[in-house]
Amino acid sequence: MAGTEAETERDQGAEEEARQDWDEGVSEVLELVGRQVRRWRERAGMTQAELGTAIGYTEHQVSAVERGRRIPKAVLLERADQVLGAQGMLAEFKEDMERARYPRKVRDLAKVEATAAELSAYACHQIHGLLQTPDYIRALYEMRQPALEEDLIEQYVAARLARQKILERHPAPNFNFVQEQVTLQRPLGGRMVLRGQLERLLEIGQLRNVQIQVMPTSREDHAGLGGSFLLIDPLGGPKAGHIEAQHLSRLITERNELRRLETQYGIIRAQALTPRESLAFIEKVLGET
Repeated sequence: MAGTEAETERDQGAEEEARQDWDEGVSEVLELVGRQVRRWRERAGMTQAELGTAIGYTEHQVSAVERGRRIPKAVLLERADQVLGAQGMLAEFKEDMERARYPRKVRDLAKVEATAAELSAYACHQIHGLLQTPDYIRALYEMRQPALEEDLIEQYVAARLARQKILERHPAPNFNFVQEQVTLQRPLGGRMVLRGQLERLLEIGQLRNVQIQVMPTSREDHAGLGGSFLLIDPLGGPKAGHIEAQHLSRLITERNELRRLETQYGIIRAQALTPRESLAFIEKVLGET
């Protein structure tokens, strides 16, 4: 199936944005997978257009995969494996490709988070990423402007959900979250998405290793007006912090900056509602939503 000119331009834009987050190691894996797809296609005597038609993709998309310029989805590898008779040789790359879909900055942050004995976060504009439901995550990326391509949205949703696996780790880290009151009442994605998100907060907040606190809008003194941030205390090695704003992400390891953020976070927690008061408040908001 031949793609339209508009489809081609959109695909190229998605590839370019994704490539900005790839490192050398990911590029090498993509090139390896691309070569394998091309070899099996040529062995089957098919053109790129014919393979695309057989698996439900455009010729341009097949070409981009073979050149290592596009991360193939699991369904593409599965269909190509079946059509080309690769006997699992292409399908076995699915997990590698799923990991490659995570942006570099997310992979780096996830690596640091995975070492955490304690993780503390303050979120002022939205529910913290480790607490978000899939519907809430998708709503956040769908409202991005300029608009993101669907492939990129799915890539970012998968990356954020992958980070949440730290909540299931054993031994379990200790988690402290402070959420601005407005993040519990802003209906991002609509009322039902917000209800599902509030229910998720109440569920996670019951875990013995998780404390969720709410910062009331009515507070006259507030130490968190500088924006959201994250503190990570690892099982071994140095502490780290993370700040993200306007799609820019920065990992902090400098001791003086970390000390300032730790002091700030302590004050924020003291100014917020207690964990028990906070869960009661979230339950009240849910009843009103």
